[in-house]
Amino acid sequence: MSADHAPGLQAGSSEFYAPERVLIVVAHADDIEFGISGTVARWTDAGTQVTYCIVTDNGAGSNDPAVRRADLIETRRREQIESAAVVGVNDVRFLGYPDGTLQPTLDLRRDLTRLIRELRPQVVVTMDPTTVYIEEFGYINHPDHRAAGEAATYAVFPSAGTRPIFPELLDEGYEPHNVSKLYLTVAARPTLIVDISGVHDRKIAALRKHASQINDEAIAMVEQWDAVFGKAHGYAAAEIFRVIHLDMPFPQEAQEAVSVIRAGEA
Repeated sequence: MSADHAPGLQAGSSEFYAPERVLIVVAHADDIEFGISGTVARWTDAGTQVTYCIVTDNGAGSNDPAVRRADLIETRRREQIESAAVVGVNDVRFLGYPDGTLQPTLDLRRDLTRLIRELRPQVVVTMDPTTVYIEEFGYINHPDHRAAGEAATYAVFPSAGTRPIFPELLDEGYEPHNVSKLYLTVAARPTLIVDISGVHDRKIAALRKHASQINDEAIAMVEQWDAVFGKAHGYAAAEIFRVIHLDMPFPQEAQEAVSVIRAGEA
């Protein structure tokens, strides 16, 4: 994905919104560090409380037959906690779903709905569930990414804010909550660019904490992505998102169209 594939973004334009609370939902340890952690560093520097939710147990992250799954799970858990700390995050949740075969089940959506209602974030960040492949990079998106993104998106809406959905959460004391903005990463049609030039060194340091997964080639690849995303907009490095504004009023023209339709039905 190149910076040229960012409709609606003009050179030099950006938006940085620092809410009180952000929840980030991804499939694997290290997913955040590839495309989000620069923005996270800016958020925590601005006083935002950021929580990470890693959906899988990360146990499928090695093809080495000598690596025990239980050991890898523990290693990657430790790496993620240490990586989060580099960018100022100390609340990391692990849901423990099996790595590599994740599905956007109702159980997963319920778990994420519970977390949203507990934390009550203004912003939820997840991976774009509509992205299957990115031709520019020759990259097929991991199905776990899409499954986590789909479950998180539907947890944001309609589940988190609707009382009759998952009524058992009400019995647990979790009242509905409406998220204001949904940020999607690995998105084919980004609408927001965030300048991370001043925190890029911390992003790379956070990525290096995932030593079981990351080599110098991966670091160089991320540095190249960030430079490409930033160059067209006058930044040394940037991250891009597609933002769904859930707190926007219903457009006036749409309201008028609905009124016309209803008048014709009367």
